Amino acid sequence: REHALLAFTLGVRQLIVAINKMDTTKWSEDRFNEIVKETSTFIKKVGYNPKAVAFVPISGWHGDNMLEESSNMGWYKGWTKETKAGVVKGKTLLDAIDAIEPPVRPSDKPLRLPLQDVYKIGG
Repeated sequence: REHALLAFTLGVRQLIVAINKMDTTKWSEDRFNEIVKETSTFIKKVGYNPKAVAFVPISGWHGDNMLEESSNMGWYKGWTKETKAGVVKGKTLLDAIDAIEPPVRPSDKPLRLPLQDVYKIGG
């Protein structure tokens, strides 16, 4: 949760949510949907649009949905996300990474660094 807040604070506007260890839930569609719902609620509060985020169920241990479509998750039809260019679809984590649009950085403006917290160290 803190990672999403930090990423948004730092200006990261594109997000991929890879839901790992699907093998430990026996590739459960219900568990995947539960995590998507919970994560969507949180990232929306942070400032992200859940419709612009690819949610990919994976198993890093078995390599499911990492580079190639998994045969263990027949229920999974792929992810869809909205972008400025239109709707993008894919099935694997690699597809989601490939769908990231290079950000445009305002190099003609001064550098800005976000602060999340201030610590006072006595001495």
